[in-house]
Amino acid sequence: MAKAPSKPKNTSGRGQRDLTVKVKTARGRKMSSTLWLQRQLNDPYVVKARAEGMRGRAAYKILELDDKFRFLVPGARVVDLGCAPGGWLQVAVPRINALGLKSGKAVGKIIGVDLQEVEPVPGAEIHQLDFLSEGADDLVKGWLGGPADVVMSDMAASASGHKQTDHMRIMMLCEAAAYFAFDVLVEGGTFIAKVLAGGAEGELQKLLKQKFTKVINVKPPASRSDSSEKFVVATGFRG
Repeated sequence: MAKAPSKPKNTSGRGQRDLTVKVKTARGRKMSSTLWLQRQLNDPYVVKARAEGMRGRAAYKILELDDKFRFLVPGARVVDLGCAPGGWLQVAVPRINALGLKSGKAVGKIIGVDLQEVEPVPGAEIHQLDFLSEGADDLVKGWLGGPADVVMSDMAASASGHKQTDHMRIMMLCEAAAYFAFDVLVEGGTFIAKVLAGGAEGELQKLLKQKFTKVINVKPPASRSDSSEKFVVATGFRG
């Protein structure tokens, strides 16, 4: 009877497989694109999102923020500005009990708005709408059946490649989202928005502190460490 081959001894400590996925540079692909693709393939949040059926790693940002501040509660009426691709909606639906699956808990409602068409998310109502258009606030309150408890935004303007320009663009979006929130929030409501560090966010902070009792800047674990993004969480809308 033949003797089974013995397993080779590992004396160098290099026998463990390197699990990092490396991407070869393809013809026509820039090195920056290759590095981005490699980062995506090795990002634990990207891997987790794919495994759990979430529409992107950004879903875990709002999940982690809500774990800390508890604004997505059963019965809450929520507006998600710039909701594409829908990851924040996926997180919010079960937490506010939009499908009514939590017996004995209030049933919430969430409205997602975006300039582009967004694939449906069960339990969420999605509208293709420019929130900056005249009367958008009244439309949203009508869809919600009243004022919102939460307005949240993960919006970002298209990148121009110029750091200062991109910073100003996203801060202008954040400020517009804040003014929209002032029009639709109930007294005591919450506003969450993505901002970029870069200097201009000071004016937004000043504005929010006039309108809310508490304003905090947070960088959730799901936000990449090399990114300048952070999130402003404003609670206790003064009305």
